[in-house]
Amino acid sequence: MVASQQQKKTCLAGANLAPEEKILITCADLSITNIIYDLLKEENYPALIAESVDCMNGIIKNNRIALVILDILLPDGNGVDIIPEFKKHEQDMAVVILTGTADHKTGLSCICQGADEYLNRPVQNCELMNTIRRVLEKRRLSISNQLYQKQIEQASFQIQLIHELTMKMNNAYLDMTELDEILQTILVGITAGEGLRFNRAFLAMFDDRQHILSGRLAIGPDRKEEGDRIWRDIRNGDLDFHNLLDNIKKHSFAKDIEVNRIVQAFSISAKESDHILIRAAREKKSINVVKGISEWPVPPELIGLLEEESFVIVPLYSPRRSLGVIIADHFVTNEEITPIQIRSLENFASQASLAIEHYHLHISMEEKIRELEKQQDMLVEAEKYSAVGQMAAQLAHSIRNPITSIGGTARLLAKKTDDPEQLKFFRMMIRESEKIEDTLEDIFNFVSTIQLQKKETLISSLLEKSLMLFYPAMHQQAVKHELQLPGTEIPINIDPDLIQQALVHLIRNAIEAMPDGGRLSIRIGQDVNADDKTIEIIIQDTGQGIKDSTLLFATDPFVTTKTAGTGMGLTMVKRIIKDHGGTLQIQQRISGGTRVIVGLSG
Repeated sequence: MVASQQQKKTCLAGANLAPEEKILITCADLSITNIIYDLLKEENYPALIAESVDCMNGIIKNNRIALVILDILLPDGNGVDIIPEFKKHEQDMAVVILTGTADHKTGLSCICQGADEYLNRPVQNCELMNTIRRVLEKRRLSISNQLYQKQIEQASFQIQLIHELTMKMNNAYLDMTELDEILQTILVGITAGEGLRFNRAFLAMFDDRQHILSGRLAIGPDRKEEGDRIWRDIRNGDLDFHNLLDNIKKHSFAKDIEVNRIVQAFSISAKESDHILIRAAREKKSINVVKGISEWPVPPELIGLLEEESFVIVPLYSPRRSLGVIIADHFVTNEEITPIQIRSLENFASQASLAIEHYHLHISMEEKIRELEKQQDMLVEAEKYSAVGQMAAQLAHSIRNPITSIGGTARLLAKKTDDPEQLKFFRMMIRESEKIEDTLEDIFNFVSTIQLQKKETLISSLLEKSLMLFYPAMHQQAVKHELQLPGTEIPINIDPDLIQQALVHLIRNAIEAMPDGGRLSIRIGQDVNADDKTIEIIIQDTGQGIKDSTLLFATDPFVTTKTAGTGMGLTMVKRIIKDHGGTLQIQQRISGGTRVIVGLSG
């Protein structure tokens, strides 16, 4: 029974006092002081005694005092007068006035100065203890309320901060400098006094090939002695946190912070799957390291590099891949990293992941735009080339025969006359007709002669790039497409630019054969009948098809119909494929439409 009561008293005292907090008793009457001290001791409240104001100041300076039981009349001062000084330095310290002066005016004055209760002597022990418990409970609730209010304000700030970061990261025109700006903003949010209050934050990212995890950026002091120098300098510059976000480019943390030397030393191979940073990144799991211990082994070299045994690792990742990790610690204050801070840091990490992913998508989009522009230029060039080819073919067909006849007739007439005047004109006709024939031959040779620039190439890549050019046209004409690529593909020795020109013409003609919609199917197959490693590119459409009478002349330059790949560019396509030693087949599908088969060997 006695033990149960003792546990209850200890529990009551612990519920109202934090560890190492004490009650200070100061009365002019030493006998009353001793009685109160014994009473508190019996109730398991830790207590100290001061006989004067000077003694009180020394005890308060060197101890955590939660409550002062104070007499008004002291040997070296007035209790009422010193209450404001207590409250100025220790705002949460409670004060109970205990005096023999039964004056309501005095009691009111004490309350106005900051006292929590006013008791007149003599006072019953139970009344005194009830008052002490009530005042301590009120103090505890007040401190808890302040803490909750602070947490609410901090949570509100973090929500606002995440919103601002999201707005920054939604910028569609990120470049490398702007990405670093966003990452700096993230690290500022992690370390700022108005943010998560971590002392330091390190950012490590995988390279493009996911082979190496290396340090990218850091913020915080590099030595414990340096302390809050960074934020003190910022405050001296009259910059609050929001101004800092807006002027982040003016404060290059990467250049003037020693701690970046630490992050630059991070270089870990992705093959080290047991390394704690690699595991956190790959398994997308936060790890809290406390005094060098976590659920996974902590490399001593990492602790030595950070010069800190307690830190948290939070992964950065997107739906496509792991991006890296953020490491944060309380290097200066040595505070415990709380679960709330870890969850908040995970929110910040998600924003950092979004920024990095937006950056990569933007870079990828720019590369595709540049590639598209290159392909468009190639398409225009192919059109020009086709036009020159058609012009040469028309000239060769329409002019060569008449010119040959004129030249032959002039030679024949020259042999039948001896008249110098007539011979003069006949020879001039022969000379000029030969010039025209030579000119036609030069044009023909210019068009038909191609210097191949062969190299090892994957056909699938050329098909994807060629098909990409026609996405808008297919969408507009309601043409659905299907691209079937082999799981593994052997590169073949071709001129990629010329083969791509041929593929562009074939795809374009197939789409133009389906003005009211249809389906375009492209696949890469293997010619099983060929002795060598020959691949086949099969392009099929569901268009209007080709008449049997036209099929035989599909590659003739005089055939102008655009139906299913029989357009003007097929002459050039045939020549390119022929120059590569390949084959070109144009077939009419039984189910409707056209099938074009291009055979190329490696």
